[in-house]
Amino acid sequence: MKVMIRRAEGALSAYVPKKDLEEPIVEIESDRLWGGWVRLGNGWVLDLPEMADDTRLPITVEARKRSGED
Repeated sequence: MKVMIRRAEGALSAYVPKKDLEEPIVEIESDRLWGGWVRLGNGWVLDLPEMADDTRLPITVEARKRSGED
């Protein structure tokens, strides 16, 4: 699914246009944002693609929602 990742007021958030859903990113798998999973405030866990550490935000990426998540 398409997800826009952005930083606002120092915090990361994810916007899913198809669901008209914006949620804060509350947990990141590792120090790197890219190539791992992130947990949103609503409990969803998304796998983000591998990208360079210096990728500028905001950016729209193709993320995968892990099955079994609400």
